[in-house]
Amino acid sequence: MSEKENTASASHSTEDLNNKYPTPRGFTGFFWYHVSMAITRILVKLRGAGKENIPETNPYVICSNHQTYADGMWIMSELPRKHRKYFCALAASDLETNYGRLGRVMMHVGRGIAVDRFGNPVRGLIKAKKEVEKGNIILVHPEGTRTSDGRIAEFKDGAAYISVKSNSPLLPVYIEGGYQAWSRHMKRPQTWDKKNHRKKRITIHFGKPLMPQDYDRDAHKMTDAVYAWMKEMEAKDVNLL
Repeated sequence: MSEKENTASASHSTEDLNNKYPTPRGFTGFFWYHVSMAITRILVKLRGAGKENIPETNPYVICSNHQTYADGMWIMSELPRKHRKYFCALAASDLETNYGRLGRVMMHVGRGIAVDRFGNPVRGLIKAKKEVEKGNIILVHPEGTRTSDGRIAEFKDGAAYISVKSNSPLLPVYIEGGYQAWSRHMKRPQTWDKKNHRKKRITIHFGKPLMPQDYDRDAHKMTDAVYAWMKEMEAKDVNLL
């Protein structure tokens, strides 16, 4: 393929990305969001903590640990109602292709932006940055995949990169209890706490936002700061003691 053809192909690919994402929520997304949240509230005790830390206005970037398929939906449900329509999530591109209807529904509910986590993620990150610059709120899981043991894995710089490049606040979020209710090892959610004879409890903790200028606009420094906060929260997580 000639250099001219390569350039045209790249341009076409970028145009396709811009036109396709964020995945429109539409009727499918709205319907399954409300149905899934109704089921969630029946089966578990879900609450938000530190909600005063949520920025009053968008845009901002949410950086969260990753425990279940439902993390994004639960986080969105605890945001101010006026923020929810702006919510979108960076999602692995294989969610659309390898997870059947569930994956496609999740992309609609979370207004997903696909990123290639096994190859070059740059195009997805650039698209996410542009969406934040347009006023959207973007969720990024810096671990890249769901935890295998309930504990936090190594962080990548994607969330901080978007925050720095868009000059937007980075809101850290720690999900507590999700792994115990629906880990990647469970075929279906296990929502009853047999030991305490009650519904399992899931808490969405919102930390204080980080501003790029406070970290010399250095994505690595911001990632380190968020990771340190996450580890502090993990140390307090009674589910992991």
